[in-house]
Amino acid sequence: MSDGDDESEETPDSTDETAEEQSEPVASPEELDERLDEVEAELEAAETEADLDEVEAELDRVEKRVETLPEPEEDAEEDPKGDLEDRIGAVRDGIEDQRGPYGEDVAETLETAAGTVRDTRWTDTGESEVREAVETRLAELDETLDGGVAGPTSDDLDAHADAVEDAAEAVRNADLDADDDEETIASLLESAEGLQSDLDDAQEWDDLTVREQLDYNGFYDVLTGRNRKDFPPELSVVRIAEREKNPEPILTALDTFESEFMQENCMMALKRLGSPEAYDEMNERAQRRKFLPIEVLGKIGDPRALDTLLEFIEGDANPPLQRVVLRAVGSIGDEEATQTVADRLVADDPEIRSGAARALGQIGDPRAIDPLTDLLNEDDDDSVRTSAAWALNRIGTEEALEAASEHADDRSYIVQTEAEKAQAALSDDDGERAEPTA
Repeated sequence: MSDGDDESEETPDSTDETAEEQSEPVASPEELDERLDEVEAELEAAETEADLDEVEAELDRVEKRVETLPEPEEDAEEDPKGDLEDRIGAVRDGIEDQRGPYGEDVAETLETAAGTVRDTRWTDTGESEVREAVETRLAELDETLDGGVAGPTSDDLDAHADAVEDAAEAVRNADLDADDDEETIASLLESAEGLQSDLDDAQEWDDLTVREQLDYNGFYDVLTGRNRKDFPPELSVVRIAEREKNPEPILTALDTFESEFMQENCMMALKRLGSPEAYDEMNERAQRRKFLPIEVLGKIGDPRALDTLLEFIEGDANPPLQRVVLRAVGSIGDEEATQTVADRLVADDPEIRSGAARALGQIGDPRAIDPLTDLLNEDDDDSVRTSAAWALNRIGTEEALEAASEHADDRSYIVQTEAEKAQAALSDDDGERAEPTA
């Protein structure tokens, strides 16, 4: 004897359905195939939503009986159950195809069109086409609904999108019946789909080729028969922009044309200009350890670039990159870099040591005098020692000049030359100090 709580409860309806299924004799595939023939005939004759509901209910009953059929053997060539299931799916698709259209279909189509109006970047020509399409189709919708659909409140495209969304809401509020208002819904849907088609045909920005987009924005306006000397014509634009000290067309070309030829010409122009406007683009490219963008950053001279560049000269990896970075850091000339650059005075590569010394000279930080003096006195490479003497001259304080001047009799002629420059500078300073005051 079991506890009453363990017994499952059955409603009268579920009991009736179970009894009906149990009393229904198991049908053969042939019988079910014939029944589907009848369902298809009923579908073809259906004229209203209610008729389609009845067809769908009958199809559900047939499907339940198909589910009771046994699965075929693994090596069986035929699969009657699978064939019936495929046929049921096709009939069900036919039912869905025959339903509607509904007022909600119209509203959703209009909302999609409103999103297209609002989110697409149109050309001037396209904007005019969009305005005309929206105003024409809204007038059609208003006529079909006998009023209730207003036009845009201004020429602004957002106002046109708002008006289309309002029209979608007006269709919903009309509470149209798929059977009783079939012709009205069909007419509304034709207008809504017509609007979407009109928008698809309107000229948007992405329809233009790259050169058409540039031409549209006036990129080629500077070209005339006389100054159009280069091929491709974009190169002429870049060279004219460089002469006019205008970095914007150069940056546009750099962003647009991916050929190595145009990329190099654009960055060389930016390097010669040293325009601050190019900083963001060059800094982003420099993070990929590209030499030319690093050189442009050096010419621009913005100290923010040190956040990107200084880590490239830590350690002994990639000497060619380090040489480029040291030149750029020296050109920037900010004392924030002094310690990191000074650390490279002991690099294994003499070119790195030399580059670091010259960068310190360009930076001009007096804290570099002692390590530069040590380098001048102790390094085995004369080119490195020359760079150290040059850097001391560049720093130009009395202490720095005295350290360099001590090598006037150096074994290396080029070191002697720098030492003599230091002596001359000290003599000039002494002369200025000795001049009598008025």
